[in-house]
Amino acid sequence: MGDQEGLPEGWEKRSSKSTGKDYYYNVFTRQSQWEKPTGESVQCSHLLVKHTGSRRPSSWKQDKITRSKDEALEMIKSFRQRIVSGDITLADLARTESDCSSANRGGDLGVFGPGQMQKPFEEASFALKVGELSEPVFTDSGIHIILRTK
Repeated sequence: MGDQEGLPEGWEKRSSKSTGKDYYYNVFTRQSQWEKPTGESVQCSHLLVKHTGSRRPSSWKQDKITRSKDEALEMIKSFRQRIVSGDITLADLARTESDCSSANRGGDLGVFGPGQMQKPFEEASFALKVGELSEPVFTDSGIHIILRTK
């Protein structure tokens, strides 16, 4: 998959049925783009806690999120502490606690490159070393903790 015309892992070259033009599709994130992806990419898992100020304050777990941003931050800090202490893995915790649909994959977002995620998330992801867990990261979606896996 990733060796198709030198594409990064997880990317496929496809042809648009409507325009006939080639485009690039990421099988992990299900995002598509016209520009050929660069080799610069990371793979991360995350746990998202939404709050009332999130751009879409609902999730697979809850139709309407009612917690405040401060409550979401306290939850994230508590989850991070449990992971750091070795009590539980991010993947296991994300499966039950994350407000993102990636919860069913243990929070795995697959491989992504620059420009595919919200800026604060992207910057935090690329700054992490493989195996490193972020501090809380704030985006329009909510508050995340991110684990770089590749």
